[in-house]
Amino acid sequence: MKAMILAAGEGTRMRPLTASLPKPMLPIAGRPALEYTIGWLRFHGIREIVINLHHCPEAVIHYFDDGSAFGVSIDYSVEDHILGTAGGTKRRANLFDRSFAVVYGDVLTDLDLSQLVQYHSTRTSRFHLTMSLYRVPDPERCGVAVLDTRGRVTSFIEKPERGGCPSDLASAGVLVLDPEILRYVPEDVFFDYGRDLFPALLSGGVPIYGWLLPKDSYLVDFGTPGGYKRAQDEWPTRRAHDFLRASVQ
Repeated sequence: MKAMILAAGEGTRMRPLTASLPKPMLPIAGRPALEYTIGWLRFHGIREIVINLHHCPEAVIHYFDDGSAFGVSIDYSVEDHILGTAGGTKRRANLFDRSFAVVYGDVLTDLDLSQLVQYHSTRTSRFHLTMSLYRVPDPERCGVAVLDTRGRVTSFIEKPERGGCPSDLASAGVLVLDPEILRYVPEDVFFDYGRDLFPALLSGGVPIYGWLLPKDSYLVDFGTPGGYKRAQDEWPTRRAHDFLRASVQ
């Protein structure tokens, strides 16, 4: 299996820390956050990784090079203009010929990716997408999903209005999708998973499933000052030590 790490954002909410660094390169517990994500993917058997870049791409490329020092192979996709989360994935659609993972670069997690992949593989024989979900106290700040009794997403709302949230299940920023899904993403235009692709799939009757993070999973979005402080205070978790030890030094 391959994975795409989304790392093209400019990180404006984290300025001045991101003035000369992409957000995923911010240090957490002595290492760039992106190094933990790569170690986590490698721990779950993913050795071929695509990373899209835009803001200060050289910081990532110089640090990780071809990925061999970290036990993986990295292909970089440098965007002259930002294509959005789904648009950035579409740009490298030719590299994905089977189910693959997508990870938002500002997410730090120790969730069991192998379980998520297994869940995706057992949902349906038709091409589909599976999003990881977790419960949040402030869903109006997130993209939220409503599930039916089979675990299928029936609606997805990006940042719903306060008081009108139909669910407290937020997208955790880790997806598994079949390559056919990318047919629904136009070429070379800004296109976002939450704002654009999920509604298009639901409108077209394409199955989207939700996988709830087990209660012992850790996940933090460090793309805000508050989230970054939390990550600094709490990371690495006990489970994270497993894939840190397994990483190539």
